[in-house]
Amino acid sequence: MTLLKTLAAALLLGGSAAALAADTNAEFRLNELLSSDPEYQQSWQALVEDESRLPEWVMNLNGVAPPMRAIEDDGDNYLVGQLCEAHNCFNQRLYVAFDWGKDDAYALYVQLPDGLPADKSPSAHADMRWLGEPDAAIKKILEEQLKSDPNWY
Repeated sequence: MTLLKTLAAALLLGGSAAALAADTNAEFRLNELLSSDPEYQQSWQALVEDESRLPEWVMNLNGVAPPMRAIEDDGDNYLVGQLCEAHNCFNQRLYVAFDWGKDDAYALYVQLPDGLPADKSPSAHADMRWLGEPDAAIKKILEEQLKSDPNWY
């Protein structure tokens, strides 16, 4: 009987550890986030409703997106992701940060002119637009995401 209890306890602990590992390895992508959680959708809609002349792929977060990352800055936590327009990732990019409570969203919209020669520095020719009212800390987080792109110099 003791062997049975020990085995049952091991199975319960193993199952809990697997569930915890699955939760910490959860992978969010910006292009899937709005459909996965209504709170993210509400904070994104609140951000873009006051913005003018945004393309549809930005308004709806449709495009190509790598996995998002959790970033901590001075005790504040953010879920940060990147999105680019499908078939035009080099020229049309969006960097987004959601606060951990899902109440606020901030973004950096980066556009490069079409036909930019390979020998021209993208950073010198980019049009960058802040969406929302990010403070200096959030601007720094989003700018660091942009600068981490190996094609950004």
